[in-house]
This record gives sequence, C-alpha cells and structure tokens, in this order.
Amino acid sequence: MKGMQPKASHFINGAYVEDEGGAEIALTYPATGETLGRVYAARPDMVAEAVRAAEAALPGWSAMTGAERGRILTRAAQIIRERNRDLSALETLDTGKPLSETLVADAASGADCLEYFGGMAATITGETVQLGADFAYTIREPLGVCAGIGAWNYPIQIACWKAAPALACGNTMVFKPSEETPLTALKLAEILLEAGAPPGVFNVVQGAGETGAALVDDPRVAKVSLTGSVPTGRKVYEAAARDLKHVTMELGGKSPLIIFDDAEIEDAVSAAINANFYSTGQICSNGTRVFVQSGLKDAFLTRLAERTEAAVIGDPMDEATHLGPMISEAQRAIVLSYIAKGLDDGARLVTGGAAIDGPGYFIQPTVFADVTDDMAIAREEIFGPVMSVLDFDTEDEVTRRANDTEFGLAAGVFTRDLARAHRMVRALQAGTCWINQYNLTPIEMPFGGVKASGIGRENARAAIEAYSQPKSVYVGLSAVEAPF
Repeated sequence: MKGMQPKASHFINGAYVEDEGGAEIALTYPATGETLGRVYAARPDMVAEAVRAAEAALPGWSAMTGAERGRILTRAAQIIRERNRDLSALETLDTGKPLSETLVADAASGADCLEYFGGMAATITGETVQLGADFAYTIREPLGVCAGIGAWNYPIQIACWKAAPALACGNTMVFKPSEETPLTALKLAEILLEAGAPPGVFNVVQGAGETGAALVDDPRVAKVSLTGSVPTGRKVYEAAARDLKHVTMELGGKSPLIIFDDAEIEDAVSAAINANFYSTGQICSNGTRVFVQSGLKDAFLTRLAERTEAAVIGDPMDEATHLGPMISEAQRAIVLSYIAKGLDDGARLVTGGAAIDGPGYFIQPTVFADVTDDMAIAREEIFGPVMSVLDFDTEDEVTRRANDTEFGLAAGVFTRDLARAHRMVRALQAGTCWINQYNLTPIEMPFGGVKASGIGRENARAAIEAYSQPKSVYVGLSAVEAPF
C-alpha cells in the first residue's frame, strides 16, 4: 500500500522542509500495523523558523481586506472538495477510520469551515457608539501569530477549524498536528498556498510534546488553540499563561446521553451508536454515559445489541465497512484495560469486550449495562468504543448524576416532551447540547465545553471573537474640559 510518505516532514514559508536530526516518527497504518513511511519531529530551531515565517507574513496578510482573505479561503474550500476522495483516502491511511466516514466527515467538513469563514471574513467589523456630541468606534484587529495544536481523531477537520477563523481575522498560524496523524495538515498547507495564501501564512511542524512546548513557549506566539486531553490542556494552558497568551482549549469529556421512556427507540439507539462507536469511539464529545430510564431499558438494550452486533468491522478502504481499528496498539491496550476494569467492578457485558485477532488494532464495539456512577468506566474518559448504560428513574435524579463529573463538553437528551428537553439542557452543565440528536457539529454552531472540558469556543461567530480583539477609539468633537 502506498500513499503515506510526504515530500518532507514540515511545511514552512510556502515550502516543504526536512529536519532529519529530529526524532523519527513512524507512519503506521492502523488497519495492518505496517509502517508505510516516516517523518521527523521539528527541533526547536525548526519551530523557531516556522514562527519567524508566520511573523514575517503577518503584516501583508493582515493588511489585506477581509474580502481578499475570504476569497483565498473560499478557493481553498473548493480545492478540498475537488480532491475530497484523495484526501479522504489519505486520512483513512493515517487514522484507520473507514473511508465511508472520512468521505463525509473529515476533509468535507474542513471545506465547509473554510467556506464559512471565507464568507464571513468581509463582515468582520467594529461598531460605532454615539456619545452626545462625541462618539467612539472599535476596530477588530488580529491577535498576531497563532499556534494550533491538533488531535489525531479528526486531523484535517481540526486543522481547518483552527486555521480558517484565524486566517479570516488576519492572523497567521503555525500548526502542529498530532504525531499519530501528521499527513493531511501538510496537504492543507499545500492547498492554502495554491489558493493564494502568501508563503508563511500557514505553516506546519511535526512532533510530539516537546515540539508543542517549543511552539507554545515562543514569545512571538500570541494565541494558542489546542484540541487534546485534559492533562495536556492543563500543561499547555499553564505554559501559555506565563506570557498571558490568548487560549482556546477544546478538551476531553465523559458526556451524558439521557434517554427517557417516551423517546423514539430507533432514534435513541442510533444516537447511542453514533455517540460511542463512530470513529471507533475516538471522539471527545462522545456520549459514553448512556442514561436510560428504567421503563425503556430492556427494549433499548435488546435493540442496541442487535444493531451493534450487525456492524461491519474490517478493511477501512472498503466503503461497506462501518468500524475501523483504533489509532494504535497503545490506545487499544488502554481501552482493553478499561473493559477489564468494568468487568472487575461488576458491570454486565452485553456485547463485545475483546480485541479482534489478526493484523491491525481492531476491537469489538462494547456495551456494558448495570453500570453505576462510581465505576471507572462511568467516570474516566476511555476514548474507545465502550458504552456504559446506566439506569435512572426521575428527571431530577438523572440531572444530578449527569452533572456529577469534572467534565462538561457535551450532553444529549432524547424525549418527545420538548418542554422537558429544553428544561434539561438548561440544567445540564455542558457547553454543547443536543435534543433528539447527537454529535452533529455544524460549523454554524459554536462548539466547546465547560469545567475541565475546555475554555472558549470554536466555530460560528464565536471563533471570530477568539481570534481577534477590539481596539477602542474615542473621538472628541467638543471642547476639552479641565479642572484648571
């Protein structure tokens, strides 16, 4: 199988750059475990070079009109759509996610993001405030050089979610993808250059934590946007705080999906499947604590088991495949350790629960029932296809239990009683909520968490506020008064 080896590891100032002195990062296809290429981590001088390129490109890029920047972002979206199949195949090689998923949920959603902020770029304006004879106005200005740090579950989508609003506001960016999935961010850099972005506007450096730390610590970086785990987020936030940098943190979760007796059962089962097994369970907003009201529990579990056991697990390049492998052997081992904890703690295994023999990092989608709030599988983020089903009786009870967590990224409610649904989402401590749906994240809707699940919001107009700042100007048109 071919297609994983890039021209070079990094993309800086409009060109591919290599740094063979950096640590080698193997490019492994998760479906087979084969190593199909390699990149090298950026050493501190390479990170500094990328920041220099972004800093040098900043004056020219920010001086463009919003419409000019928007046309470039829109053209990049068009190019991505034209190359969606090739980009999706590359994303599948990098992540192991099925092609049936990457064709619709990865590069395509990145294109939606570029198009959305491309259209918004010309509308980024200040406001005028009349103050009697005087008045004031505001100018919305870019922050400067922004650092983006991505995760391995949605590589090109996350790169676009960070780059598009940043560039629309007139910032430049240095982006570090996850060391597990380094490839499609490089393709995005190529496409932005082809679409007309000047060299240095969007740069990519590879590496793990040391590379990210060098990027965050650079005093020329004004803003850091991270998608990652809570422990990583705490480290990055602490480092950014030393220089009082702007931050956006989209971190992990242990989100509740609450299903009442009156819910439409097929829709509820579909949502539970999407909230736990899409991307082989490797989604931060997944609703992994599925609270099912007692009257619906047995019917729900029966139908859930039937549909889960019918899932097609196999070759990610076969568009008939529903579930691919985990990202790595290490991540599969973590998931298997949580399955063992669930069994040890007394949860009832409904289906799944084991690795799948053969090459690659495949695992059965797993459902536990009779889970209690104190079990590790109900409290800790697993980041794999493990669903915990918990019983509840009353609305007040489930609200209290759903909120009893350090996380607050997402939540979902299924019920035909819309008054109850709206009442529930107001009471749930989560930044992103769904009613009778789950895990849809259109670019037009802000996305982010509360509590330990993050700071700030991505997408929608909220992202413009995250990547720009207002300058206030008071204009005096009357005589200046003084005490003497």
